[in-house]
Amino acid sequence: QVQLVESGGGLVQAGGSLRLSCAGSGRTFGTYAMGWFRQSPWKEREFVSAINWSGGRTYYADSVKGRFTISRDNAKNEVYLQMNSLKPEDTAVYSCAADAYRLRLRTNSYEYAYWGQGTQVTVSS
Repeated sequence: QVQLVESGGGLVQAGGSLRLSCAGSGRTFGTYAMGWFRQSPWKEREFVSAINWSGGRTYYADSVKGRFTISRDNAKNEVYLQMNSLKPEDTAVYSCAADAYRLRLRTNSYEYAYWGQGTQVTVSS
């Protein structure tokens, strides 16, 4: 089992940057693929990005490609989401999640077994 805690959210102006962190517990953290999802009051939860267990493969939603970067440090049990050139439409609660499936990166939230509580990101125009 993995417990996840996000941090790093906040209020930022459009064009600014934020770096989200996701701290995981347990010795098996490094065996999980990790994903970031976001949800705003007016939209369903949507996939943002994912990274495989080793950090060698990443995948991004088209809406964030070129602006966001996912990375991980298994020695620290942490995953990061660097968000640049933020837009008001990026405003949402961002959550990290862990997926035990290792053959490919998945984008459906129901496929992820463990979730953090989320951190609010607000981008003002």
